[in-house]
Amino acid sequence: MAEKQPATLKVNGTEYNVDNLSKEAKEQLVNLRFAETEVRRLQAQLAMAQTARNAYQQALMMQLPKKEEAEVSEEG
Repeated sequence: MAEKQPATLKVNGTEYNVDNLSKEAKEQLVNLRFAETEVRRLQAQLAMAQTARNAYQQALMMQLPKKEEAEVSEEG
């Protein structure tokens, strides 16, 4: 059976063994990981909203009168 490698954290080119970090450092690492996960979730949500916005914009453009029709309406 393969020996399990210790979890490490690399910051500014220095690698740290997570097991050797202080309790406070481990808590900050948990906070950082949570924040990174939340940023990825929000980025995915933003991408979905932007895609929907683009689809709504295209649907609206399809419903607008063509340029020639709009000019006739304005003159009439």
